[in-house]
Amino acid sequence: MDFSTSFKHFLFRFYRKSVTKKHRLNYLFWECTLRCNLNCLHCGSDCLKQSETQDMPAADFIKVLDDIKLKNPEKRLSVCITGGEPLLRNDLEDVGKEIIKHGYNWGIVTNGMLITPQRFVSLINAGMTSMSFSIDGFEKEHTYLRQNPQSYKRVCAGIKLAVDFQKKYGNRLIFDVITSVHKKNLDILPALRDDLIERGVKMWRIFSIFPEGRASQNDLSLSKEEYKKMMDFIVETRSYKDKQGRSILLNYACEGWLGNYELKARDYFFFCRGGINVGSVMCDGSIGACLSVRGKDFIQGNIYGDTHNKTSGTEKNEVSVSFMDVWNNKFQNLRDRSWAKHGKCKKCKQWNKCMGNGLHLHHDMECDVAHCNYELLHEN
Repeated sequence: MDFSTSFKHFLFRFYRKSVTKKHRLNYLFWECTLRCNLNCLHCGSDCLKQSETQDMPAADFIKVLDDIKLKNPEKRLSVCITGGEPLLRNDLEDVGKEIIKHGYNWGIVTNGMLITPQRFVSLINAGMTSMSFSIDGFEKEHTYLRQNPQSYKRVCAGIKLAVDFQKKYGNRLIFDVITSVHKKNLDILPALRDDLIERGVKMWRIFSIFPEGRASQNDLSLSKEEYKKMMDFIVETRSYKDKQGRSILLNYACEGWLGNYELKARDYFFFCRGGINVGSVMCDGSIGACLSVRGKDFIQGNIYGDTHNKTSGTEKNEVSVSFMDVWNNKFQNLRDRSWAKHGKCKKCKQWNKCMGNGLHLHHDMECDVAHCNYELLHEN
C-alpha cells in the first residue's frame, strides 16, 4: 500500500471511530420471507419453498417503521426488502407505499424468477427506487448454482426491464447486478463482463461465497490462487473499456480487509457497518445487523419479545419491543469488536484496519474467523 493510500486510511480510521460512536441507523434490511422458489447451492439462509418460519405480517413491519420514524435522528433511511424471494409476497407494493409515506427509500433484491412487466411497473408505481438482480454467469453456470433451468432466462428478462426503464427515466431507478463467484464461473467472468455491458448494465457487484447455510455443504469457496485471480479481474475491470469504449462500474462486496487491493477493487475502504449503520428485522422478528450475520451471539432482541412463536400454523405475538430502543441500547458487541482479537487475529499487524473481518464470518464470539481475506491475497 503506497503512502497516499496509507494516509487516507489513517484519516478513515478517525471517520470510522466517529461513525461507530454515533451509530446512526441509515440502512435497514427487512427479511420479509424465508420462502424461495429456487434451491440455490450457495444460499446462506438455507431458504425453502415451504419455510417453517411464516412470513412476517406487513402490519408488524410497518409498526417497526413507525418506531424508527419517531425515534431515529437519521432522517435518510433506505429499506432493502429481501428474503428468501420477496416477490413471492403479493403485498410488497402496500409496504413500499408505507415506506414512502414515512419519508424513506426502498428497494428489493430478487432472483428474477417472478418479475414480469406488470409486476415491475407495479413496484415502480409503489415508489421502488432500487433493485438488484442475481446473475451468476451464462445459462450453464447460472443454472448450476440456481438449480433451475428457467432461472437464467427469467433473470435476463428482468434485467432488460430495468435497463429499458433506466434508459428512459435515468436515476429514478438505481439497479445493479450481483454475481456470486465460485470455482465453476471464475473463468467466464471476462465474457460475462462484456455481456453485461452489451445488455446496458451500468453497475455490477461481485461476491465471494462464504460457508454459511447451504453453502457450507458445497465446495464453492475459492482457493488463494483463485481468489487473487478474481481480485485481479475486478481491478482490471474497473478501468476496462470494450471496443466501443463502454464500461461497467464494478465493486467487490463489503467483505474483508484487502490490503494492497483496498480502493483498487472497490470505491471505499473495508468497513463492516453491521450494527453501526445497518440493521435488520428478520422474518421471525429477530433484530440484528445485516442478514448475513445470523449467529445467536449477534441477535440483539426480537420485536415480538422473548416468547414469540416461530413456526407456521401459530400466530405470532403482537409487536411489543421497540426496534429503536434495541438499536440504541444494545448492539455493543457489534460496535466494539475487541472480542474478535483472538486466534489468527490476535497478533495480526492488520488488526486496526480489519477489526476481525466481516461479522458474517464469525459464527459466534468464541470461534476463529472463517477465513481471512488479507491472508488469501498476501500470504503464501
